[in-house]
Amino acid sequence: MKVLILGSGGREHALAWAVARSPRVTEIVCSPGNGGMAQIARCVPVDLKDLDAMVGLAESEKPDLTIVGPELPLSLGIVDALHERGLRVFGPTRAAAMLESSKGFAKRFLQRHNIPTPNYAVCVSAAEVEKAIEVFHPPIVVKADGLAAGKGVIMCDSRHTAAEAAQDLFSGALLGTPEHQVVIEEFLEGDEISFLCLSDGKHVTPLVPSQDHKRIGEGDTGPNTGGMGVYSTDTLLDPAMSDWILRHVAEPTIQGMAEEETPFTGVLYCGLMMTARGPQVLEFNARFGDPETQAILVRLESDLVDAIEACIDGRLADTTLRWTPGASACVVASSGGYPGSYKTGFPITGLGAAAQVPGVEVFHAGTALMGGQLLTAGGRVLGVTAAADSLQEALDRAYRVMAEIFFEGIYYRRDIGHRALKGGARV
Repeated sequence: MKVLILGSGGREHALAWAVARSPRVTEIVCSPGNGGMAQIARCVPVDLKDLDAMVGLAESEKPDLTIVGPELPLSLGIVDALHERGLRVFGPTRAAAMLESSKGFAKRFLQRHNIPTPNYAVCVSAAEVEKAIEVFHPPIVVKADGLAAGKGVIMCDSRHTAAEAAQDLFSGALLGTPEHQVVIEEFLEGDEISFLCLSDGKHVTPLVPSQDHKRIGEGDTGPNTGGMGVYSTDTLLDPAMSDWILRHVAEPTIQGMAEEETPFTGVLYCGLMMTARGPQVLEFNARFGDPETQAILVRLESDLVDAIEACIDGRLADTTLRWTPGASACVVASSGGYPGSYKTGFPITGLGAAAQVPGVEVFHAGTALMGGQLLTAGGRVLGVTAAADSLQEALDRAYRVMAEIFFEGIYYRRDIGHRALKGGARV
């Protein structure tokens, strides 16, 4: 098989790594790819914001399977376009991907189908925001409706700052482009869990759960990022809770989308807050998470390509995933200044020594290969990922490798997994 993977981040590098392990795969094309992916695949440039360019690439390459990594191509309708041309592609249609591309759509969907989610209001003007926030007690969560690369959620400690945050979203001051509507949401206390599932439009198969670390600072402080690290353990969710989430969140979502004639095929990412009143859906993503994918796939023993094709062909009910017991962890190395402004183009050293540590994979997120030298090329640069029998051992391995790696301005959190190690993450 020839497999095309659209994307250029750590998630896509992990997907390429997993796909390469399938004995059925003879060629991998990553587009646009990055410096790490270039070591296991042929990288071809493409603009992920240009639907015609992506379609042209697929028509030229004629892959047996296309896997869409990021959310933007899904929101543009790349799956619909490739379906129309008779190409096999893994991911939801543009209409189904609205579970991620519009938080307002997702919140109304959750309400229609009685799936637990925080109280909310969808507002289309500053005046509506002013009225809505009067019924919320601070802190108040303000969310961009559209795609925001993990940076569209603002925690506000007063109604005044909530109104200001909403105005900054409406004006474009916060994200660079104006939002047409924003979501006001109640603040919930608890542990966040990433619950990812495969779906063929009718059936659902869960992946192992994981817990992301969104904030830039240690102790979960500072602004939100695309994710600074993640871990996955056998004890993150007990079997009864995992089954409850499957029955009351994931399956009703897939059934609801089918009932509304927008069947969802692909990866359904349920971002949950585990609260005193039970799991609550904070958000949906319509694709593999980043960096969750890195930690999840290093634990997958099954053939990822087989599972993906089962989703496309509607055979997921006959597919069983096999997982390595124990734990995994991914620690992200970012450019200094991220998630704000940062510089790129710095040489990366120490990856050779890192390759000698067993049980560790270094997935590239923002790197470029220039004249044989790996350089930084993004905010999140590397995801050092390790699997082991225990979370502590996985983290020890990841941090041992991270200590060998250097580039100017390198920053990474040194407390990934801290909630679990304190014994507070079992839910």
